[in-house]
Amino acid sequence: MTTNKRIYLSPPHLGTEEQVFMAEAFASNWIAPLGPQVEAFERELAERVGAKGAVALSSGTAGIHLALRLLDIGVGELVFCSSLTFVASVNPVLYLGATPVFIDSEPDTWNMSPAALRRALQEAKEKKRLPKAVIVVHLYGQAAKMDEIVRVCQEYEVPIIEDAAEALGASYWEKSCGTFGRFGVYSFNGNKIITTSGGGMLVSDDRAALERARFLAAQAREQVPYYLHHEQGYNYRLSNLLAAVGRGQLRVLEDRIAARRQVFRRYEQGLAHLPGWESMPEAATGRSTRWLSVFTVDETRFGCTASAVIKALEQADIESRRVWKPMHQQPLFTGCLFYPHDENISVADRLFDQGICLPSGSSLTEEEQLRVIETIRSCQSHSSGEALHVYL
Repeated sequence: MTTNKRIYLSPPHLGTEEQVFMAEAFASNWIAPLGPQVEAFERELAERVGAKGAVALSSGTAGIHLALRLLDIGVGELVFCSSLTFVASVNPVLYLGATPVFIDSEPDTWNMSPAALRRALQEAKEKKRLPKAVIVVHLYGQAAKMDEIVRVCQEYEVPIIEDAAEALGASYWEKSCGTFGRFGVYSFNGNKIITTSGGGMLVSDDRAALERARFLAAQAREQVPYYLHHEQGYNYRLSNLLAAVGRGQLRVLEDRIAARRQVFRRYEQGLAHLPGWESMPEAATGRSTRWLSVFTVDETRFGCTASAVIKALEQADIESRRVWKPMHQQPLFTGCLFYPHDENISVADRLFDQGICLPSGSSLTEEEQLRVIETIRSCQSHSSGEALHVYL
């Protein structure tokens, strides 16, 4: 039984700026959804990412749902989605009765494979059933190959929704993730780079679409002096209090990104010599936020599996987890089509089998990180089959 303090995967990291804006919200008595903090948060985040507008919402999932609604996606229609992601990227497709089709990752960024996407779109065109949208995920803070993805989607005239829930502050050719498609979505869940405890943001250059998103997110209430509703809406708006937290967090975004990138560099330095231990690559086309520090473990070379490493870390009171289980492997989506990176290789399946996410919080201390590194080193088996303990 360890007496060390538990190390979490990606805990929230709050500062002092949040308290200033929270005090303003309390003083104004704006507690319920909407209010000056919400409006300011929307404006400031849109400016930060380079979008023309933004709508603050209760979650990133709500943002994806609204983006799909804005594209008039309905029952039985197809939506192409990244397979290697969290289920929240895809569940909104089901909310609308549409059908997801899953696209594999590629090895350079671990994000949607342009080759697999092109194959899927070609086949869909031949069947005269093109998708109504493509949802591209920027995984673990790393931009997808947006030049290629935008090019092929434009060729087939299919709009893009960017799930940048994990990638606020990430860039591709100096342009912010979330601003390449028709709509972009960010998350402020408690484990993200910046947090409002729970919340999200929908961004776009289409201001008219964003106004409709605001309408739908506020129960689709008509602007008359009584409660009138012509269509279905949702309770999706972010509260003024949580927006105040978000404003304070946004001011330290660059500091949080720098801290997480430093965490990743320390892992690379401390684990680089281990055979079979490889890091998630960073594309030369942009900057990853390293929201999570993610690695793959080759059992043959390292001596044990990613699952065994996770078990050892848990025994040391250290939280870690597997890479996302691909959506095409989920029982919820049995029967949905899946297009691998090439006909013989599923990159997402390999990453799930070998991938491990390590503690990555911006408040992680060097001493805590040393505990993680030492525990991982102790997992490696030497020729006698005993645990090998190596220290920095």
